[in-house]
Amino acid sequence: MGHSQAEKAQSRERILCKAADAVRDTGLESVSVAKLMRSANLTHGGFYNHFASRSDLLAQALERALVEGAKSATASMKPSDAPRSFETRVRSYVSRAHRDARTSGCAIAALASDVARADATSREVMSAHIDDFIAQLARSLHDQDEGVAMLAASAMVGAVLLARVQTDLKKSDVLLKSVRDRLLALNRTEPA
Repeated sequence: MGHSQAEKAQSRERILCKAADAVRDTGLESVSVAKLMRSANLTHGGFYNHFASRSDLLAQALERALVEGAKSATASMKPSDAPRSFETRVRSYVSRAHRDARTSGCAIAALASDVARADATSREVMSAHIDDFIAQLARSLHDQDEGVAMLAASAMVGAVLLARVQTDLKKSDVLLKSVRDRLLALNRTEPA
């Protein structure tokens, strides 16, 4: 008996949602198609009715994780149509709360090292999000050199990544504060 297009779309959405959660929680390489399909209450054989390959699934799950991470990073701040200052962005991103939000924070910080070893499709997906992140920072820096935004993005992502690795929470906090303070000093000329 066949499934309706609506049922197929619901199944695909369920798979993609579970895959995005798995990618954010345990990384790209940990996603097993068989396990994923079981968790979505579907058979392994039905996977190719929804995705061309595991690589296709991972690229789409990564895209979903990046979009969701960007939304959650801004949800507690101003409405999405209100401009966010550089200081607000830095304080929100380079923080204990973000460090501790491994599966709900920015997926760039959570997955960059995985994606660096992934196929070109996944790297292209994340590359577009990195470009957008840098562009947002550049706008909040009020037309400063794009290199400053690239430096800030690298420092922000790196600080969160290293703070998550650090086993001593006091050292982790000091790392975050040190990077945050230096980033804020980059933009002393920002209008109030």
